[in-house]
Amino acid sequence: MRQEPTAQHREAPPLALCDAKDEGPLDAAQRFADAEQWEQALSCAAQASALMPNEPLAHAERGRALVALERVDEAKLAYARALAIDPEHRDALLGAAHLYAVVLPSSREVDELGVIYAERGFELTREAPPAADDGGGHEAGEWALALEFARVAAMALNDVGRNAEAIARADWVLTRAKDDPEAAFEKAVGLFERCRFDDAKVAFQRLLDDPVRAAHAHYHLGLLLERQGTQAEADKHFAKALAASPDHFAPPVLLTPAEFRKELDALLEGLDPDVKRDLAGVPVEVEDLPRIDDLTTGEPPLSPTILGLFRGPPLHEACSPEDVAAPGAPCRSIALYRKNLARAVKTRDELVQQLRVTLLHEVGHLRGEDDGELAARGLE
Repeated sequence: MRQEPTAQHREAPPLALCDAKDEGPLDAAQRFADAEQWEQALSCAAQASALMPNEPLAHAERGRALVALERVDEAKLAYARALAIDPEHRDALLGAAHLYAVVLPSSREVDELGVIYAERGFELTREAPPAADDGGGHEAGEWALALEFARVAAMALNDVGRNAEAIARADWVLTRAKDDPEAAFEKAVGLFERCRFDDAKVAFQRLLDDPVRAAHAHYHLGLLLERQGTQAEADKHFAKALAASPDHFAPPVLLTPAEFRKELDALLEGLDPDVKRDLAGVPVEVEDLPRIDDLTTGEPPLSPTILGLFRGPPLHEACSPEDVAAPGAPCRSIALYRKNLARAVKTRDELVQQLRVTLLHEVGHLRGEDDGELAARGLE
C-alpha cells in the first residue's frame, strides 16, 4: 500500500495557465525557456505533457524548467519519464546529464548517473557532421549537442576518477572548438588528477584570465606549487581563489602537526575494540601531502587530493617482499594527509569528523573492502 505523502513531499502550488497565444503549449514552453521565463515555461511544459503524455520532449522541457526553478526532485522524475519513453532522446539525455553532473551535489551514485547520460548522448551524436552557424554565433543541430555532451562527459568523468577518458572527451572538443574554455578546464583538471603536474600547471596558467574559471585555476596552481614546496607562491594563488570565489573556497583548517596528532590519537583511543584489534601492528602516520610514488604505483594514479591511504595487502592476504616499501618498513600502514584534510573542511569540528571517516575508510581497505563497498557504507 502506497504511503501518504509527507508535508515535505506534497505537490507544489498550482501553476498558472499556459499563455501560449497562437502556439501549441510545447512550442510556447520552449520559447519561454529560451527567454529564461521559467514559471511560464513550466506552465506550458506541464500542459504539453498532460496533453501529450507520450511525447518525451514535453517531459524534457518540464525537466529543464524545474531545474531552473531549483525543483530538482521533480526534475529527476520529468527526465526519468522522458527517457523511459525514449532512452535515446537527445534533449532529455542532455538535461539529465547536466542535472546529475553539474546541478546536484556530488556523490558517487549521482556522478555515475551523470556519466551514463552524458556518454550515451555523446555516442549517439559524436558522428554528426559540423553544422552551419545558426546566425547567432552558435553551431546548430546534433553537432552542437555532440560538443555539449562531450563537455559534460569530461566533467562527469573527472568527477568519478576516470580522468584519462575525461581528457579524451576534452580533446575531442578542443580539436573542433580550439578555444573552448570548458573543455580546456576539464582537460587541466584531468591532467592534475593524472599527476601530470607540469602539463597541468601550463593548462591552468592559460585559464587565469577566464572570469568564470580563474578562481579554480588559482586554486589548482596553489595545490601544484604547494607540492613543489614553494608555499609562499602557493598561498598567493590560494588567496586569489578565495577572494574571487569566497562561496566556494574557504581558508584551510590547518592544525599544527602536534595538534593534528593529538586529535588523531584521541580518535584512535576511542575506536571500537574490533577496529583496534585489526589496527594492531599497523602504524597510522601523519603526512602533509601524498608522495608521488604513492600516487603513481597503480593505474589509474590516485588523486593528489586524497585524504588518506592504506599501503600494503589486506589482512586476509599474506605480506610478500614486494609489499614492503623499504627494508625494515612495516608491511601495512595508513597515512593521513594533514594539508589535504585541512582543505576538505571549513571548521575544526568538520575536520575531526572527516578525520574519523577517512581513518575508517582506510581501515575498510585494510579489511579488504573496495571503494564501492565503502561508499555504500557512507565512508566515501
